[in-house]
Amino acid sequence: MATKGNSGENRTRGSMSLFIVVGLCCFFYILGAWQRSGFGKGDSIALEITKKTDCSILSNLNYETHHGGDAGTVDDSESNFQEFKPCDDRYIDYTPCQDQMRAMLFPRKNMNYRERHCPPPDEKLHCLIPAPKGYATPFRWPKSRDYVPYANAPYKSLTVEKAVQNWIQYEGNVFRFPGGGTQFPHGADAYIEELASVIPMDSGMVRTALDTGCGVASWGAYLFKKNVITMSFAPRDSHEAQVQFALERGVPAVIGVLGTIKLPYPSRAFDMAHCSRCLIPWSANDGMYMMEIDRVLRPGGYWVLSGPPINWRTNYQAWQRPIKELEEEQRKIEEIAKLLCWEKKHEKGETAIWQKRINYDYCQEQDTQPTMCESTDAEDVWYKKMEACVTPYPETTGPDKVVGGTWKSFPERLNAVPFRISSGSIKGIGVEAYQEDNRSWKKHVNSYKRINKILDSGRYRNIMDMNAGLGSFAAAIESPKLWVMNVMPNIAEKDTLGVIYERGLIGIYHDWCEAFSTYPRTYDLIHANGVFTLYKDKCNAEDILLEMDRILRPEGAVIIRDQADVLVKVRKIVGGMRWNTKIIDHEDGPLVTEKILFAVKRYWVTENVTSSP
Repeated sequence: MATKGNSGENRTRGSMSLFIVVGLCCFFYILGAWQRSGFGKGDSIALEITKKTDCSILSNLNYETHHGGDAGTVDDSESNFQEFKPCDDRYIDYTPCQDQMRAMLFPRKNMNYRERHCPPPDEKLHCLIPAPKGYATPFRWPKSRDYVPYANAPYKSLTVEKAVQNWIQYEGNVFRFPGGGTQFPHGADAYIEELASVIPMDSGMVRTALDTGCGVASWGAYLFKKNVITMSFAPRDSHEAQVQFALERGVPAVIGVLGTIKLPYPSRAFDMAHCSRCLIPWSANDGMYMMEIDRVLRPGGYWVLSGPPINWRTNYQAWQRPIKELEEEQRKIEEIAKLLCWEKKHEKGETAIWQKRINYDYCQEQDTQPTMCESTDAEDVWYKKMEACVTPYPETTGPDKVVGGTWKSFPERLNAVPFRISSGSIKGIGVEAYQEDNRSWKKHVNSYKRINKILDSGRYRNIMDMNAGLGSFAAAIESPKLWVMNVMPNIAEKDTLGVIYERGLIGIYHDWCEAFSTYPRTYDLIHANGVFTLYKDKCNAEDILLEMDRILRPEGAVIIRDQADVLVKVRKIVGGMRWNTKIIDHEDGPLVTEKILFAVKRYWVTENVTSSP
């Protein structure tokens, strides 16, 4: 009897404790809301207590890692929403705008068929892309650089095609990436050290890089050791799943090609650009591709060309190409580089390095001047045709001044005022507004970490910001454990992608009415600030959410900031998408109309999937 009595007493005390905790939460919540409303004075202490009282635990979300089976907690409250069915198994690696069958309908000249060709609205899939059977959470960085679960991208062709070049090896249930490459048989580390003897990578001065024709992106993967972040791209399945492998490894990459349209990056973005036997015809089309590299390269930036035709006298037999053809190809490249006013800094073996001049004053005395582009907006590049012309340098105040301002090392440049801001290039955004934006996003990110307590644990490696603004979300969350793909919607009121690059971050232009240039399941966390308000009159929110689901990993997280009425509609849609969701108040209290939706995509895989042999 005594035992039973103690048990009942404990239950009573437990109920009373729970009642007190809930009561305190409600009291401080109301007190904090009253203080923020402006009716009360001197209530800062109440506000601080409210902030510290964790009353918004997301009990129905599951941030745990799974390697198989079903996800844990499921929120059945959303079960009355319209359910989206799984797509057919053949869509497991579906890339809507780089679909192989659709690509065959377009011309092969200048790689047009490898560019973006998106399906019309009536052909869009309205189903959920399944993960392959056995899909596993990727290893954490840096182990993911070297190992990828076989089930996540079950394609062995590269292990055969690139066996000699040490790109990738198949070992049991994982792929191993030894860090080799066509042009660096001794490994990416040794190759990068050779480049670093010419290019100042160790000082932090070189921070952003572009790798054209990246393969499995080992160059970008090993550049993280130098604190250099690389935007890598390669065509869809020129070699099977190369960009997919790059992202599985935790390395930034997109599906892309130098073809007929401009690269989706701003002018003067990258500190360094690189081609390691990337098979791009640099001397063709009157130097158009080199001129496009010149556009996206910062004044003072470096271009690395490794492989044919460099050192053709020694290697023409190994390359199995006519000696005269190689000689003429290098002659044209040298001629175009001179026209662009690039200075050749190094040539050794099969590697050559050029440096872009810091301003155009150095080039005025050249006998031959290039054709200058007539466009007045060098950032207007989305689906714009590439031209054989040179993007003009902005004016400088003297012959020794660097266009775009003096380079700052990283991480100093992360929070320093970018030149595009201090010079007034971005109308309506001055120094004070930029600094306030930084402060706001530090507060937002700190709030995110209180809700999702594993946000900076290394669980999320590949992060996307769908509406990046000034890049302050990425700056606030910056860590060696992760990287952020900062997306600038092509319909954004202000184009600030150039500011993002000046901060030492990477990003890309995109239209969210279309699919992103990536494989399914390539991002661990997606952040969307005001995206659905921005696109409310442009395209269907359902299509945007299905695209987010396509590119989000199983058990990946989503954070959406928007107006309360917008989030209610969003939550109604995702209720049928196998997401667990929770809407919470703005950090400044319930009277702020902006709210935050947190979500986790549940773990689920296809029932029947056949792998490539």
